[in-house]
Amino acid sequence: MISSNEANRAGNGVRRIKTSPKGRVVDATALAEVRALLGDAPRERSLLIEHLHRIQDRYGCLSPAHLVALAQEMKLATTEVYEVATFYHHFDVLDDGDTPPPPITIRVCETLSCRMAGAETLFAALESQAGRGIRVIGAPCVGRCEHAPVAVVGRRPVDHATPETVLQAATAQKLEPDLPDYVDLAGYRDQGGYRTLAACVAGTRSAESVIAELEHSALRGLGGAGFPAGRKWKIVRAEPAPRMLAVNIDEGEPGTFKDRYYLERDPHRFLEGTLIAAWAVGIDEVYLYLRDEYAACRELLSREIAALELDPPCPLPRLHLRRGAGAYICGEESAMIESIEGKRGMPRLRPPYVAQVGLFGRPTLEHNLETLYWVRDILERGAEWFAAQGRHGRKGLRSFSVSGRVAKPGVHVAPAGITLRELVDEYCGGMLPGHELYGYLPGGASGGILPASLADVPLDFDTLQPHGCFIGSAAIIVLSQHDRARDAALNLMRFFADESCGQCTPCRVGTVKAVGLMEKAAWDKPLLDDLSQSMFDSSICGLGQAAPNPLVSVFRYFPQEFTPASAEVKS
Repeated sequence: MISSNEANRAGNGVRRIKTSPKGRVVDATALAEVRALLGDAPRERSLLIEHLHRIQDRYGCLSPAHLVALAQEMKLATTEVYEVATFYHHFDVLDDGDTPPPPITIRVCETLSCRMAGAETLFAALESQAGRGIRVIGAPCVGRCEHAPVAVVGRRPVDHATPETVLQAATAQKLEPDLPDYVDLAGYRDQGGYRTLAACVAGTRSAESVIAELEHSALRGLGGAGFPAGRKWKIVRAEPAPRMLAVNIDEGEPGTFKDRYYLERDPHRFLEGTLIAAWAVGIDEVYLYLRDEYAACRELLSREIAALELDPPCPLPRLHLRRGAGAYICGEESAMIESIEGKRGMPRLRPPYVAQVGLFGRPTLEHNLETLYWVRDILERGAEWFAAQGRHGRKGLRSFSVSGRVAKPGVHVAPAGITLRELVDEYCGGMLPGHELYGYLPGGASGGILPASLADVPLDFDTLQPHGCFIGSAAIIVLSQHDRARDAALNLMRFFADESCGQCTPCRVGTVKAVGLMEKAAWDKPLLDDLSQSMFDSSICGLGQAAPNPLVSVFRYFPQEFTPASAEVKS
């Protein structure tokens, strides 16, 4: 009888014993490059996405050698690093033998507001005129809908883009955004900023009184869910410490750009509201999750947080600024928490809810930026002031992101409960010349589509549900007689199909099947109805549950678009 080693040497067909480790060998050069990029930064698991960004920013892509080296440096399995990197749109992950992308990438927004403003023509022109060293790709909503059409050159947005202005920026290699003119820390303090926070921490106000003031103000979560803010603070405060605060500034809903609007103008007002919330709820760690498209906001927030920490008005909790990587699903609170933890942004099954088991397994207060933006004003002016702002029996103020066929698109702060007709006439300068109101989206891509005949319905939480729609983050996209609701619904379903995280079959498969059916000239209503109901009933999170809303709205409110005269879909 011979040993295995002897058999191997004899070549008698016995399986050869491996003397080297399985998997890829770490490249010494790539490992040195990764270590140099990471420097003294911690190698903890939750920073995986941040470290992937460092490599992507430096080399323009993520090569297999760098991914293997990063896994080695962070003591993670290569598969863990790879599955996270490939989940997010903004990471260019290469396979063996792939050619790195060109030095300059131009992203053209393809979602509804930009498409209505001519994004398809812009894309075609750029694709035909772009020279060597430039690639042109489509992109989902970049959060600048009031400036449609928009292209992004590197990280630099080009508003009201034309082929000439976009290629000019690319040729000049203007790849970084300019910082907006905003109120910095010194200017904010000159306006009385952080006095309310300091008074709270000093004991002039009690946490109970602050929470009660928020409850009386009727402030609700303005990211889309509409849960009463004061009640949420009370629920999380009752949970055992340590507690976390996660602020969702992902703002990926097509048509929404209000959070960017406030960040670019008055970032400390939001930061003060955040710090007051942390104090009232008893939170020592705050995570700010900012969408990757907002590069200028990331730079100014980094600067202002650093300035605040150098000269704080009172003891501060730890502030962590985290960068998204292009995933609409991370607007869902549990998917955002997964992403902050350095994982794929896949929604969690509930219960438990994030208020009990959230970020790093701890009770977590989750808010959107605009909700926290109003906290200082409510505490200084009083709950009655805020609650009295509404119309038609509603309470509070809303920041409406308005785009589409209006004369003055932009963020318009208006009373909760204002109607679409009032909003357009009083705040948006009316419709564009030559355009008449035909329909509108009251809550971004997922909120459904309403006809002009329902333009007098109050816009607020709970008022639109009887009509099969919801206000969500108050993203209003206005359609005219030159648009078709079925074209809008198809554009949005394509968006949902691209953005589905893939975790559940009803959403992953349903959105793709719906796109295929909606691209046909004649829509199969019974089949689309069945498909929509399956997505409503069975999807894990709000993406799949809300994706059919525009489709269902078209059948309900725009039957005239299914006459033989308008049978051909513009795709």
